[in-house]
Amino acid sequence: MSHGPPSGLAAVSTALLAMSRHLEVRDVLKTIVASARELLDAQYAALGVPDDHGGFAQFVVDGVSDGQWKAIGPLPRQHGVLAAMLREDGPQRLADVRKDPRFGGWPSAHPDLVDFLGLPIRDGDEVIGALFLANKLRPAEGHPPQTPGGPEPDGTCGFTQDDEDVLGILAQHAAIALTNARLYERSRELTIAEERSRLAHELHDAVSQKLFSLRLTAQAAARLVDRDPSRAKGELQQVAALAAEAAEELRAAVVELRPAALDEDGLVATLRTQVQVLDRAHSARVTFTARGVRALPATQEEAVLRVAQEALHNALRHAEADHVDVTLERRGSGAVLRVADDGKGFDPGIIRRAGRHLGLVSMRDRASGVGGSLTVESEPGKGAAIEMEVPGG
Repeated sequence: MSHGPPSGLAAVSTALLAMSRHLEVRDVLKTIVASARELLDAQYAALGVPDDHGGFAQFVVDGVSDGQWKAIGPLPRQHGVLAAMLREDGPQRLADVRKDPRFGGWPSAHPDLVDFLGLPIRDGDEVIGALFLANKLRPAEGHPPQTPGGPEPDGTCGFTQDDEDVLGILAQHAAIALTNARLYERSRELTIAEERSRLAHELHDAVSQKLFSLRLTAQAAARLVDRDPSRAKGELQQVAALAAEAAEELRAAVVELRPAALDEDGLVATLRTQVQVLDRAHSARVTFTARGVRALPATQEEAVLRVAQEALHNALRHAEADHVDVTLERRGSGAVLRVADDGKGFDPGIIRRAGRHLGLVSMRDRASGVGGSLTVESEPGKGAAIEMEVPGG
């Protein structure tokens, strides 16, 4: 009974079925890469989806541990052989990628790649990805375990023409699967947008009603001030209550609706704009710093923005802070958000009361929902800091 990798038509069929089973873009990318590596006996496989700025919006690898990937550092740029796969029609099959004149080196923690097979993933005339394999595995002395080779004795690439043909088939179906996944996510975004539009109208109506009641109650209080001060006091208390309710409705509108600016301008620009607005609107100084942050998956960017909004609301409304500092910086392929204030702080140990009051539970849920984590640092009289880390794409 064979324990080696699958081969032949059945293996290709299994790989194609696996691709078509997923609807999320990230899952499709992972399945394509894993299927290609297993099917063609490679030590490493990767797939990059280009962005419009000379880099990759997403880059998925298989055969590299999480620790190795973190040590390698930022996503690669579109240069060397990677650029060739994105800009040239044909496949790239190399006996030793390190000896190719386009080779530009790699980070110290990067695994050593030798024989190489890559080709673009196309949707019509558009290149939507680059798929490559490295280090063809060969049985050691005809027995497992398999070991990576290098160029064949005659100097040719370890990957064969048959391997190239199979990868071409995978790439064609990968284009279909990736395009379908993108269409699915787009349709889901449109559905969410419609729901948010409906919610926005409801919030607008609710706030308008609160403000109308607020105006009438304030007018009544003004008429009663001279002739019935006690009743006027009651009306003013009602004014305060209505104002608080209106403020909560407006806050819900900000937190629950993804700003269009996030889609158009990205996370860094959106956060910077919101911090500038808050800095003008509050007596506390609010500052923002971004360091080397690259684009994140849309769900992670939205989660980071919402946690930032919640943490800023806490600091400005409850902490009595003089200064609130927001930082967003790259960490590996992801990012870390930190919102720190010099306010009155609280005891994180009293988590039940503080957690509900400060929205810590919802912030943790948002972080974990996108594969991230949230930590809280605080002490009575010494301010507070909320830190959220997300893994990136």
